[in-house]
Amino acid sequence: MPTTKKVISKDDLAIARKSGVAVLDLSWKATGDEFPRSIKESRQRALPFLVAGNPVNYSKPFILSTVEAFAAALIILGYRPQAELLMSKFTWGQTFLDMNREPFEEYEKAENAAQIIEAQSLFV
Repeated sequence: MPTTKKVISKDDLAIARKSGVAVLDLSWKATGDEFPRSIKESRQRALPFLVAGNPVNYSKPFILSTVEAFAAALIILGYRPQAELLMSKFTWGQTFLDMNREPFEEYEKAENAAQIIEAQSLFV
């Protein structure tokens, strides 16, 4: 979620294994600050720097489709094969993975949120 201050990382693995990963399919431009408040702030996470590979927002930073965000979360949490399978369903899915190859390699190495932020600084 772009309005939260906590980035997703392997710190979240226990929660993800117990409760799963949820993504919301909505327009942030349309919702703005009116984001559903029913999601506990302690469960909200942002993604680090990535660029979109989808045709609508191609190469735009931080403006990912829902499926790109879901795949990114999976990769960061250590579930790359599942993310690759998910993205294989889209003609542009491999493009997203290829465009973000280097950031994903760094984010996958990160063991916690601080290391994700440190890795992100290599790309922004």
